[in-house]
Amino acid sequence: MLYRRLGSTGLQLSALSFGAWVTFGAQIGRDEARNLVACAWDHGVNFFDNAEAYAQGRAEQVMGDVIADLRLPRDGYCVSSKVFFGSAAQPAPTQRGLSRKHVVDACEAALRRLRVDYLDLYFCHRADPDTPIEETVRAMDLLVRQGKVLYWGTSEWTAAQIRQALDIARAEHLYGPSMEQPQYNLLHRDRLEREYASLCEAGLGTTIWSPLASGLLTGKYGDGIQAGSRMAQPGYEWLQDQVFGTPEQRRVERARQFVALAASLGEAPSQLAIAWCLRNRHVSTVILGASRVAQLEQNLAALPLLERYDDSVWQRLETAVAA
Repeated sequence: MLYRRLGSTGLQLSALSFGAWVTFGAQIGRDEARNLVACAWDHGVNFFDNAEAYAQGRAEQVMGDVIADLRLPRDGYCVSSKVFFGSAAQPAPTQRGLSRKHVVDACEAALRRLRVDYLDLYFCHRADPDTPIEETVRAMDLLVRQGKVLYWGTSEWTAAQIRQALDIARAEHLYGPSMEQPQYNLLHRDRLEREYASLCEAGLGTTIWSPLASGLLTGKYGDGIQAGSRMAQPGYEWLQDQVFGTPEQRRVERARQFVALAASLGEAPSQLAIAWCLRNRHVSTVILGASRVAQLEQNLAALPLLERYDDSVWQRLETAVAA
């Protein structure tokens, strides 16, 4: 396994990490979840990503249960949660958002579900237009000073919002955000490569999600949505719209071209897409999702591809999916 610093912090995360989105608490059972965490750990993964909203908190419960069952040493792994959407099916006003109350309540609930005394990483899952950023920064600072959170960050915030949080933290001598968790893949590049560029140069870490464009870059959606796939799960109609609802971007056709080029190279498209993400030096870790151990093992085998090809091959990949 390769390890990278989380931005300018001293925290070393595995370049490939493992997340519970969609799968834990919903798509797969507890035994398969245990097998997946065990497989990730055995391959050197030391960061496990989660959120209060995943399966309405059940994903964190399952992850906490299997990590305890596997007896992973607490000083050997990092675990995260995210706050914003809430864990209730129909959250009350105080059960969602980034108010001081919900930020603190959600942290306490995540600690209980994950069976840990502190969160290594705690993300603001989205920006909250109803809460002043200063209030959120102060709430996160409080949790850090209480020892319940080690590093906090954002997910899918604009660069301007992140800069505002950093400016407040500097002016008030508070702990500011250390990382952002954006979507990043061959079909979704602009935010990380352009909008966040100066922030990353200044030390912001990134824990990127959807390296396979929700499976589109594996080729499995070339003929539409397959039964049992991530996009076929109840409640993820928005994901279908995101991938298939933008004909002007030709996402499916661009993905087909990528898969064809991967085949010409004799490589699994998923491995090639993951390795491409890791070539960006501003990517601290790529979060993998999987519903089967064989699928996870295949994706974990992406690392050797970093050294296998020169820049000309990677440029061919980028040209193949260019809009």
